[in-house]
Amino acid sequence: MDQQPLLAHLVELRNRLVRIAIVLLVALLAMVPWAGDVYHLFAKPLLDVLPQNSSMIATEVTAPFFVPLKVTMLVAFVATLPHTLYQVWAFIAPGLYNHEKKLVVPLIVSSVLLFMVGMAFAYFAVFPVVFGFMSAHTPEGVAMMTDIDKYLSFALGMFVAFGITFEVPVIVVVLNRMGIVTLKQLREGRSYVIVGAFVVAAVVTPPDVLSQVMMAVPLWLLYEVGIVMAMLVNKEKPDVAHG
Repeated sequence: MDQQPLLAHLVELRNRLVRIAIVLLVALLAMVPWAGDVYHLFAKPLLDVLPQNSSMIATEVTAPFFVPLKVTMLVAFVATLPHTLYQVWAFIAPGLYNHEKKLVVPLIVSSVLLFMVGMAFAYFAVFPVVFGFMSAHTPEGVAMMTDIDKYLSFALGMFVAFGITFEVPVIVVVLNRMGIVTLKQLREGRSYVIVGAFVVAAVVTPPDVLSQVMMAVPLWLLYEVGIVMAMLVNKEKPDVAHG
């Protein structure tokens, strides 16, 4: 493996970052004319449960412009993520050994896919339940009119929370492959994980039982999936492979 000077690495890194930025900018500019439609789709889970003749509000002068733009930027980032990951991979691949490449590629791909699945689960499954609960329990005489900026913050927080939750299988596999935990320890820690899943769900999700269960149960099931994946990718250590 040829050793390139530090300056050459920095130049290549700069070039990769510039390519990522250009593709992201082009995607964003292409979507900007439909920023309003993008935000409407983003806010649809809440809009669907709002009382008739009510709407969301903007409490800041610049919010009607910048909030849809932020959402569009998020969509552009997700849409160009394959290109971004390719640029990252092209930069680090020359410095990896073959056995490292065989492990890193599946981990990167599965991490991204699982994060997106977690976001989709939050949008299609959790949001309707949470907003339906909130709408049903709005006190008499109170109009449910959410600020668009507050909604963006809440939705992004939920996306990140569920995206990270769906990364559990990858985390379990990495910990096992690094020798930090064995399969035996993972199995023995199952009861603690179940309790911890409900604690995390109670902290992260709104205070209704159904949405908490909708985070805690997948978290536990994904932990089980991680144990199975760790068994499949582990090759040598008998202690780790058989627990």
